[in-house]
Amino acid sequence: MINTISATPKDLKAEMESSYSQCSPCWSDEQRSPPQLHCPQTCLFSPPELNLSFANSLAHTPLHANNGSALHGRQRRGAQAKVIGKKTTRRMGGGKNSQNRKVTDFYPIRRSSRKSKTELQCEEKKLIDDLITNGIEDGMEVQYIEGKGRAVFATRCFQKGDYVVEYHGDLLQITDAKKKEAEYAQNPATGCYMYYFQYLCKTYCVDATKETGRMGRLINHSKNGNCQTKLHDINGVPHLILVASRDIDKGEELLYDYGDRSKASIAAHPWLKY
Repeated sequence: MINTISATPKDLKAEMESSYSQCSPCWSDEQRSPPQLHCPQTCLFSPPELNLSFANSLAHTPLHANNGSALHGRQRRGAQAKVIGKKTTRRMGGGKNSQNRKVTDFYPIRRSSRKSKTELQCEEKKLIDDLITNGIEDGMEVQYIEGKGRAVFATRCFQKGDYVVEYHGDLLQITDAKKKEAEYAQNPATGCYMYYFQYLCKTYCVDATKETGRMGRLINHSKNGNCQTKLHDINGVPHLILVASRDIDKGEELLYDYGDRSKASIAAHPWLKY
C-alpha cells in the first residue's frame, strides 16, 4: 500500500521561501569565470554590488596581464579613439569649407591702380607728340668749342630710351631733296644738314640746312654717340627724333652717328670717319 503525502498550498509556499534563504552564491571569489549557474532565483534577486563584480569579471584580458593595467590601457585607447575621431571630423569639415571659400572672402574687390604696358606707351607717345608739336627743347644748351664749332650739351640727366630732341627741318620727298642737295653743293660754305630715311616703303629727307633756333640740327657726329635716331609718327606724318641710347650725365655732349659712309661724303667731311 502506497502512502501519499498531501501538501497544502501554504506548505508549498513555505518550502520555497526556505529554499531561497538557504541558497548560497553561485561562484566563489577565487574563480576567474562564473561556473554553471545552479540557482537562477538567487541570480535574479542578487544585489547591485554582485552585478558590478560580474560585469568586471567578464572583461577579455589575458591570463598573465594585470587587471588594473588592462583597465588603464582600455581607458587610454578609448580616449585616443575619441580624439582621433574628433580631429578627423574637423579636418574633413575644414577641407570642405576651404573649397567653398573665395578670394573675395579675404580681400575686397577693388580696381587695380596699375597701368598696363599699352596705357604707358600711349601716355609716352602723347607726351612726345606735345613736345614735338610745341617745339619744346628742354634739358640742353648750345656751347661753342674751339676748333670744332657749336655743340649741344645736356643740362640734366637722361635715361636710356628717353626722348631728347627732334631733328627738325623741312620734310621732303626724294626727288625734291636731290634738287636741294644740288643747289647746296654749288656753295661750299653751306653745311650738310640733310638726313635721308625710309618710311612706309618711301624715301624722305629732313632738310635742316636753313638756320633756325632748333638745337637738334646742331648735335655733332660720333660713331660712339650717346643718342640714336628714331622715327615718330604723328597723324601719319613721320618725324625724325633723337633718343638716348644710354644713360647721359649732366654736362655731357650730345652725339649721334650720322650714318653716312660714302666716299664723297668722307672726302668732303673727314670727321665722318670718327
